[in-house]
Amino acid sequence: MTKRLNDQVLYIGTDDLDIDLFESQYVVPEGVSYNSYIILDEKVAVLDTADARKGEEWKANLAEALGGRKPDYLVAHHLEPDHSALIAWMLQAYPETTLVASAKAIQMLPQFFEGIALEGRTLAVKEGDTLELGAHSLRFIGAPMVHWPEVLMSFDAADGALYSADGFGKFGALGKCGFYGRDDSDWACEARRYYFNIVGKYGAQVQSVLGKAAGLPIRTIRPLHGPILEDDLGYYLHLYDVWSRYEPETDGVFVACASIHGGTLKAAEKLAEILKEKGAPKVVLSDLTRSDIAENVEDAFRYPRMVVAASSYDAGLFTPMYDFLHRLQIKGYCKRKVAVLENGSWAPSAARVMKEMLAQMKEVEVREPVVTIRSRMKEADIPALEALADAILS
Repeated sequence: MTKRLNDQVLYIGTDDLDIDLFESQYVVPEGVSYNSYIILDEKVAVLDTADARKGEEWKANLAEALGGRKPDYLVAHHLEPDHSALIAWMLQAYPETTLVASAKAIQMLPQFFEGIALEGRTLAVKEGDTLELGAHSLRFIGAPMVHWPEVLMSFDAADGALYSADGFGKFGALGKCGFYGRDDSDWACEARRYYFNIVGKYGAQVQSVLGKAAGLPIRTIRPLHGPILEDDLGYYLHLYDVWSRYEPETDGVFVACASIHGGTLKAAEKLAEILKEKGAPKVVLSDLTRSDIAENVEDAFRYPRMVVAASSYDAGLFTPMYDFLHRLQIKGYCKRKVAVLENGSWAPSAARVMKEMLAQMKEVEVREPVVTIRSRMKEADIPALEALADAILS
């Protein structure tokens, strides 16, 4: 679809409602958008392309927006294929177009497009460089590792627009979640899941970009996924600041449980009940065997306290919990309190493995006591669960 954002700027992105797994791993029941923009000034600049899945639709949007004009520039803020799949096509279709990107992106382009002819067709830009279009001028902001090394953002002072690449993005097609952030009643939920699973490892780099953005008169944020943000920008900036500092967003306890035959789950449910009775402001219990691991990662980062409850398995740890903790390791889980509950019928081993994995995470405090259940929870186990609840809440 095309949508006019102001007299000279149009949205030319596409919705993808047929995709089942984003990046072949994240469930997207509401689809995803591939955002792209065009500035029709004295010079014409196209800002990013789209995924090949929606290539024909994007080409039609581009032609409609151009209205017979020819693009002078194609700005590639981010080279990931869901934003750059049409670069080679566009350089061939519009031979007078100059590709504007970071030096790293230009270096990487042949990895994606074999035989692409770039000589005399590129303009490498870096932090502080500007691209003059007429009334509009794009000032580039280096954003390496948010979340690829070649990423640039850009700021257009003419309308206060920050083109934020994957920053401030979220899952959900615009036709489903709304074109603007104010239309999206659940922005934070899916933006949080997107952030911690895709960008979250790179909190220090996000903090660096937020520091640069703090000095800009931003009036709108135009990401590469999800709604355009215009109202209450402080809300979105605040969440990104909290998330990228790895600070908890909501007080409460996340109980993550991996149970084979239901015994561990019963104990986790009892623990959740005890935590509520003891005044925990919020308790979220997730069965890791039947839930979206990306949502579980999101909740682990959202709350300051977590309980991991798992069965022993093959002299180690039941695999859904192992996979979950491994995901937390690679996403930079830190600065949290964690309690451990294990189940084992003859040789409990889950707690040992969970503690070993947690020990590799920065500033994660494992609270004692570790509680062991033998096959099924019994009345005699309740005092230990009470003690664990006290420990994680203290």
